[in-house]
Amino acid sequence: MTTPTLPGHPHFAYRGNELFAENVRVSDLAREHGTPLFVYSKAAMLAALAAYQRGFARRDAQICYAMKANSSLGVLQVFAQAGCGFDIVSGGELERVRAAGGDMRKVIFSGVGKTRTEMRQALAAGIGCFNVESEAELEVLSEVALAMGLRAPVSIRVNPNVDPKTHPYISTGLKDNKFGVAHEEALRVYRHAASLKGLQVVGIDCHIGSQITDATPYLDAMDRVLDLVAAIEAAGIPLAHIDFGGGLGINYNNDAPPEADALWQQLLAKLDARGYGGRKLMIEPGRSLVGNAGACLTEVIYLKPGEHKNFCIIDAAMNDLPRPAMYQAFHAIVPVSPAASDVPATTYDVVGPVCESGDWIGRDRALAVQSGDLLAVLSAGAYCMSMASNYNTRGRAAEVLVDGSAVHVIRQRENAQDQMRHEKLVAG
Repeated sequence: MTTPTLPGHPHFAYRGNELFAENVRVSDLAREHGTPLFVYSKAAMLAALAAYQRGFARRDAQICYAMKANSSLGVLQVFAQAGCGFDIVSGGELERVRAAGGDMRKVIFSGVGKTRTEMRQALAAGIGCFNVESEAELEVLSEVALAMGLRAPVSIRVNPNVDPKTHPYISTGLKDNKFGVAHEEALRVYRHAASLKGLQVVGIDCHIGSQITDATPYLDAMDRVLDLVAAIEAAGIPLAHIDFGGGLGINYNNDAPPEADALWQQLLAKLDARGYGGRKLMIEPGRSLVGNAGACLTEVIYLKPGEHKNFCIIDAAMNDLPRPAMYQAFHAIVPVSPAASDVPATTYDVVGPVCESGDWIGRDRALAVQSGDLLAVLSAGAYCMSMASNYNTRGRAAEVLVDGSAVHVIRQRENAQDQMRHEKLVAG
């Protein structure tokens, strides 16, 4: 029997022949709460946050958790209690911040399609800033704010046309992406924003993509943004803060992203060299705070041998773990209790029960498993539960937060009655 190692997951580790989350045996969690089950480590989240906090020591900086990565209330509560702000992209996410006890003054509202209703909701809540992504949005936001007798604090998201060298679906800073204002148009758009009576220009924003594992795109984007800061302020428009977004990657499959504190050491050196070291900074990490803090526990239902492929059919599916189907993404899959030496390893495609050929979780994985065994799908803390669905009328999984030896249920398992609660048959 060989016990696998879990690089990048220091708070998930084997003790003897059992996988633990912090001080809790995960097989006990599966037994008590069923599968599929998302398990999160609070210590892992706070350790990831601490790397950013070290990077910004003695700097005027605000860390806003990008909650689209995982918006479960128990997760938001961890970051709210740690002093984080929040980066939101909808009115619903704003209400989640409120429910989790977040500080509305530390909320940044991003996204290309804010509605008037959402703008009014955010203005009434007193959020810190709107990251505006088009001239049309500037006009509407000014109109909405004036009607409420307010001025909306805004920064403009600039698209620097920098290639983050990531999956095209999660690249956001190229000319062909829908996000932000073109770098070449930014100065003109800032002049327009400054002329609108319902707006108060407070900053500049840039976000180039997600799962970035190289510092070079960040350094290139910073140069382009700082060039704009100089031009905008020379035009008489002061910028109180500079927002460099998020996007730092995690270790999914032998990836080697820089540590957050090491990355920001490089970026702050450039900022200092260009004379902006004293400026207030804002960042919006998401995946890098929660991705490797979560695992999805799942049971092997059947083993199905085939002529060309062997299938390991599990009770988790693409509605629980959508990233492989959406992005062909890799998640490590490990046994909760490694098998005895007499169970041979076989190469399987690990698939779920959903009626789609795209319902796969892992391709060509060597696993020594039998029906009834438990597996852990790692790096499942980001963009899994937040993107989960009820396809095939499958209830969303339960979630638990582990804090040392304590276990907190932060989401009950969903059933069919929960899903149909707001549906009605046609009368007569």
